Amino acid sequence: MKESFEYHSFCPYRICPLGAHVDHQHGLITGFALDKGITFDFSGTDDGSVSVHSTNYDGDARGSVTQAFERSYAWTDFVFGAIKTLQRQYQIQRGITGVVTGTLHAGGLSSSAAVILTYLLAFCKVNGIELTAPELIQLAIYEERTFIGVNVGKLDQSCEVYCRKNALFYLDTLDDSSKLLPVNTTMPDFEIAVIFSGVERSLAGSAYNMRVDECKSASYALKAFAHLEYGRYADSYLRDVPRGIYLAYRDKLPESWRRRADHYYSENERVKAGVEAWKRGDIVSFGRLVFESGESSISSYEAGSPQLKALHRIMAQTDGIYGGRFSGAGFNGSAMAIVNPEYKDRITQAVTEQYLAQFPEYKDSFSIEYCHTADGVSL
Repeated sequence: MKESFEYHSFCPYRICPLGAHVDHQHGLITGFALDKGITFDFSGTDDGSVSVHSTNYDGDARGSVTQAFERSYAWTDFVFGAIKTLQRQYQIQRGITGVVTGTLHAGGLSSSAAVILTYLLAFCKVNGIELTAPELIQLAIYEERTFIGVNVGKLDQSCEVYCRKNALFYLDTLDDSSKLLPVNTTMPDFEIAVIFSGVERSLAGSAYNMRVDECKSASYALKAFAHLEYGRYADSYLRDVPRGIYLAYRDKLPESWRRRADHYYSENERVKAGVEAWKRGDIVSFGRLVFESGESSISSYEAGSPQLKALHRIMAQTDGIYGGRFSGAGFNGSAMAIVNPEYKDRITQAVTEQYLAQFPEYKDSFSIEYCHTADGVSL
């Protein structure tokens, strides 16, 4: 007999068509939430016990809200990290029992932020804690940085909280000012393809944190070259450096730092242009900018596995795809594409055949799913 639970929650996965790799430098981003994500059915426990079963991963998260937390470097860290994050400010006395399910191969879709938001909301619900949206986002960022070990910005969590169906989310991560830009009535229909390369990935074990450090190093050096006040390294971001100063001193930077800065400044310009194209209903121009963002992520940010680079080249040559790029940090995982729904069958056939011709070893794990935009997290 299937167990019955008190509550049902859903947290969407997200994609970032423009604004990749810049949120940790206080840049401009855009995003969509998808109608695929994390579902969690749960109830509270009066004795503080915790029992969470995942339908996607082996083992259960079992313990208590009173136990000492030790990293196991498994999916269960996200559950107990949520408890410890909340205990910094709140009394957590009730535990949870429940079942969690992810509805897609999640690499590059910000599944980590989605599950963190899911567990934070669950523990808040059963303990009578009410959070504002900004408080929830900040707690999720804290857990990912502190307990999971990834020095994330706020793109993922903000998209998964604030996004709405049939709207592009636009956020300035410097001051958190944001807009929801509805689909223009003149815009053609579109869907979002999520293309799983067949290769899972883990951000904490990837070059993600090194890229963040390279961007910060570029900002610190540019300030020094321009005789600007540069303060603490930890508090230095490329957003602090005007574009004119970057152009004046970029050639003095070590090549890797220069490339990271090149991506940052060009990506901010693409976001601005993309927002204007979106407002006009010009999905062709918007998609072209998404392809350019992907190229910059490969050449300047130097992200992207061989599999994701191949997918990028294939998408750029496939009819019916307005724009595409790898999703997330690009160290394996998934790619995303904004597509004309009339071409879905042809896109699936063309991309699958060309990709598996290069990587036949992934024939059993490669997949293409088509999604729509969706609202943010709900309980």
